[in-house]
Amino acid sequence: MTVDLTGFLGVVLLAYLIPGPDFLVVARAAARRPALGRAAGLGAQAGLCVHMCAAALGLSAVAAGSALAFTVVKLAGAAYLVFLGVRALLDARRRHRGTSAPSRGTADAGPAAAAGRRPTRRDSFLQGFLTNVLNPKAALFFLSVLPQFVDHEGSPTRQIFLLGVLDVAVGVVFWLVLAAVAGRLRTSFGPACRRRWELVSGWLFIAVGVGVAATE
Repeated sequence: MTVDLTGFLGVVLLAYLIPGPDFLVVARAAARRPALGRAAGLGAQAGLCVHMCAAALGLSAVAAGSALAFTVVKLAGAAYLVFLGVRALLDARRRHRGTSAPSRGTADAGPAAAAGRRPTRRDSFLQGFLTNVLNPKAALFFLSVLPQFVDHEGSPTRQIFLLGVLDVAVGVVFWLVLAAVAGRLRTSFGPACRRRWELVSGWLFIAVGVGVAATE
């Protein structure tokens, strides 16, 4: 069995360098706390594992052949991205209220209360997971790109698992680096900049969600 690992890793790195919904989820979570970014990245890769297993077992081909199944996944993914965008905009609004209105309690109680419940690593993991599980483009990547690097003289299932594991491993390292960089940048910006980032990321989520829903 001979697999073009160099070419495959080049394609995988290029795919990660092109920002997508998972990039937005990880970057937004890391801007809050690096630990949240790492959790979101691991969640995104766990979602890819679902697509990898489906591709290896042939389920992705069945789903891709069904226009109804593809449309349902696409619309569900688009709706989830819009939901994340609306929530980001609401968080930015709460942050603005918390920083502009004086608190009757302690000096730092206002922003914390205005921001609502603090997101946990479990929340971030789930966001990353759902973003990739409901992303039909992730499924199509495993269905259309991976087979191009498979040696047809060997076991396709085994090779798809191998390539999929490499893809997931590269992604884990990529998201960990992104979370670390975003965490360092976070310390350089004040509350106003972080609020603007929430606004920008919110509208980007909505725009990507609308774009996913509009694709055929």
